[in-house]
Amino acid sequence: MKIIFELIRIAFILVVFVFFELFLGSFLHFIYSKLVVNIDYGNGYGLMVQAAILILFFVLYKNELQFSGWGWSTWFIGKSRKKLSKKVSKLLIFTSIVLLILPPILSLFFH
Repeated sequence: MKIIFELIRIAFILVVFVFFELFLGSFLHFIYSKLVVNIDYGNGYGLMVQAAILILFFVLYKNELQFSGWGWSTWFIGKSRKKLSKKVSKLLIFTSIVLLILPPILSLFFH
């Protein structure tokens, strides 16, 4: 029974990720379109944005969502259930911010 509940929790986290991706991706697409930056996947800028969103979601998951489960979702308590260190969290967030800033800068030089 615990496995079924954990699978439901994983499905819920995937749904949250999809909504997070759609909302943030649409917002960034709107901002970039106002800056006249094309973030299609053919030019690589879209992949930078997707990677940045994925990194942000990973930090959100490892620091918050992993510990916000129901009582039955804590059946596995191991070393992998640690939060990211502040240094690693800051590094990953900085990396995602750089990935979000790069498309407008690169589009100035290469288009």
